[in-house]
This record gives sequence, structure tokens and C-alpha cells, in this order.
Amino acid sequence: MPQITSIHAKEILDSRGIPTIETALVVDGTKTVTSSVPSGTSTGKYEVVELRDGDPTRYEGQGVLKAVANVNDIIAPKLIGKDPTHQTDVDQLMVDLDGTQNKSNLGANAILSVSQAACKAAAVSYNLPLYAYLHAKYQLTKDAPLMPTPTFNVINGGKHGAGNLDFQEFHIIPSTRMNYSQALQVGVEIYHKIEKVLVKHGAIHSVGVEGGFAPNLYKNADALELILEAVRETHYKYGEDVFLGLDVAASNFYKNGKYQIKDRKDPFSTKEFIEYYKALNEQYRLYTLEDPLHEDDWKGWSDLTQELGGTTVVIGDDLLTTNKERATRGINEKSCTGILAKPNQIGTVSQAVEVITLCKQAGWQIIVSHRSGETNDDFIADFAVGVGAHYAKFGAPARGERVAKYNRLLEIELELIENSKQQKQA
Repeated sequence: MPQITSIHAKEILDSRGIPTIETALVVDGTKTVTSSVPSGTSTGKYEVVELRDGDPTRYEGQGVLKAVANVNDIIAPKLIGKDPTHQTDVDQLMVDLDGTQNKSNLGANAILSVSQAACKAAAVSYNLPLYAYLHAKYQLTKDAPLMPTPTFNVINGGKHGAGNLDFQEFHIIPSTRMNYSQALQVGVEIYHKIEKVLVKHGAIHSVGVEGGFAPNLYKNADALELILEAVRETHYKYGEDVFLGLDVAASNFYKNGKYQIKDRKDPFSTKEFIEYYKALNEQYRLYTLEDPLHEDDWKGWSDLTQELGGTTVVIGDDLLTTNKERATRGINEKSCTGILAKPNQIGTVSQAVEVITLCKQAGWQIIVSHRSGETNDDFIADFAVGVGAHYAKFGAPARGERVAKYNRLLEIELELIENSKQQKQA
């Protein structure tokens, strides 16, 4: 039985220059793994709580030394000698130590750093790649692990952009008939073509926090037109090789019961906004629509899914926050047809897997996602493959912390191909 022999956390910086936590875990006295925790810029109010120091003299209050101390002084002594392969037990011990519903005592960032490290340590103990260990442990896909289709955030708006667009992310999604490396190539080539189109129009082509461009456009629909123009300048066909998707993050522009965006002078009621989406879908054939309504507008979500869920994947992120109770309600009320799964929204690996399992059983699409504040840790790439996610959303194919995830998926794909060849030869 493998045993945890050491746990030590420290403060590092994420891709935005904001502190986060990294934990090193030693198993059996010889094998060391490390795991660092991402952080969101746009967060749902039902997510678990990151613990920040609140000291204005240090990193503007964003330091995580309290969370680091909680790992080193409270969590570590309780986990020394425990078996990291018992993921649920490890995670539950930390949940019980914290003693709150939202992990605000020890901090979800502290807990997740250890949870992910334990998961990595378990894989090392079995001498397996992390994705293969997760696949074998949870068996959420039949037979061999499957590669997710990448979803690329090529234009950043909302809190991820420069303040000129209301919608948070504009996506290109390669066809699922392509293998992963082909899909990655499609995303990269169109991404570079978008930059050339922006330059041609004299638009700003700097990038946002997730690597997508943050251009100075007049309205949200302009971004969709710009992407289509870029696709037309490639040999790929829109609606066959590549599709469009949106992460609206509608809670960010919901005020006084209305939705206010630049595309119309008067704010939308929920019913009017659903009609707006129907018209947008007729024009652009949206493949995915994420967080189209406020995170508490349950009736609106159900109405929208009834209208569009047959042709468009309606994805809950802020609505569901990788939370079992909220996902259960979403399934019962037919609020979505897909979930954006983020381990740091719930704070442990086992709880995230539990929610994904529930949503898979409901027939939903599973989209495993990064956060806007990322590190070079590629845990989430292995996690996406290991739990059988249909899609992986890791930002634009740019910026090192995003590319690290896409490159890890390339590596996994090659391993799966080689494994398949060896099985056929056996």
C-alpha cells in the first residue's frame, strides 16, 4: 500500500501574476509530485471559496500564505501515512477538517492543491500516466480512453477582454470527426488567420487573459462576423469542419432583472433575450451556448433549453459550478444539455468526478475547462481524457500556460495510438 510521507505547499504566481498555491507531495519517501491550482477571473457566486490573505500591503490582498499554512500545518499532519489511491477518503478528510459547505475555512485552493497532488501520486504509485490511472479508476468511458475535442477561445470579451464586448468568450470548435491533432491544427490556423483579419481591418489585435484576441469592436455580433471572415480565408468549411460557440457569462451584465448588451439600446427581458439567441442561432448555427442567462434564472434556462437544446449544446457553468446539488436540479429541470466541469469550482477531484458521472448518466455533454488564471500544470489535460470529457476548453492556442495543456493532449494522443498498435500486434 503506497503511503503519503510528506506534503509541503508554497506560494507561486499564476498566469496573471496573481498568487496561487503549489503543493509538493512525496509518496513512499521517494516519489515526488507537484500540483498547482488555477483561479478564475469570472467566477460564479456558488463556487467554493479561495482563501486569500486580505493583506493590502502584499499583492493587493491576493496573497495565499494563509492557504499555504493550512496545507503545511493542518492538512499535512492528518494525511501523512494515508494511501493516496483512496482519493475519496483523502478528499473527505480535508472536507471534514474544513467543516464548511464552501470550503472557506481552509480554502478550496489549499484543499484542491492536495487533492490533485494525491491523484498524481496515486498514478505514480501504479506506474501509470495520470489519464490512464483516472480512466481505470473511474471507468467513465468504455474500452480505451477517448480524446476530447478542443474548444478554442479565440476572442476575449467581458471580464477576459478589454471591456469592449459583453460576451466573455467567442469559440471555434473543430468537427468531432477529426482526431485531436487535426482539430488542434484547425484551431491554430484559424487563430492566426483571425489575427491577420484584425490587422487588415486596422483593429487592435492584442490578447486577453486566455490568449484570445481582445479587439475594439462595436458589438458582440461583430466578433462572430470576424471569425467567419477568418474561416473563409482558410480551406476549412464553416458548418462542416469548424463551428462557432459562445460563453456569454450573462450574469456579468444582468441588472435589475434585465440583460443589457451593446447590440441593443434597450435591455432585454429573459423572454426577449431567448428570442435574441434564437435569431443569433438561425444566423450563425451556434454549436455551443454557455452561460446564456443569469446563474439564478432557472426558469429562463429551462425555457431556453427547450427552444435551442435540440440543435445547440446549452452549457451550464456559473449555473452549476460543478456542484452536485445544482447539477441535480439542472438535470431535473432540463436546464442544460452540457456542463462545464472545473475541479476548482468544487475543490476536490473526487467531488468533480462525482458531478461528471452524474451528468454523463443524464446524457449531457461534458466540457472540462481551465480557468483564466492558470499555471503550467497540465493536470486538467489528463483529467479531461481520464474522465471521458467530450470537449476540453483550455483557451486560445497561445500563451504558455494554455499551450502546455494542448501539448499534453498531443502527447496523450500519441501514447494512445501507440498502445492501440501494440494491442493489435499482440
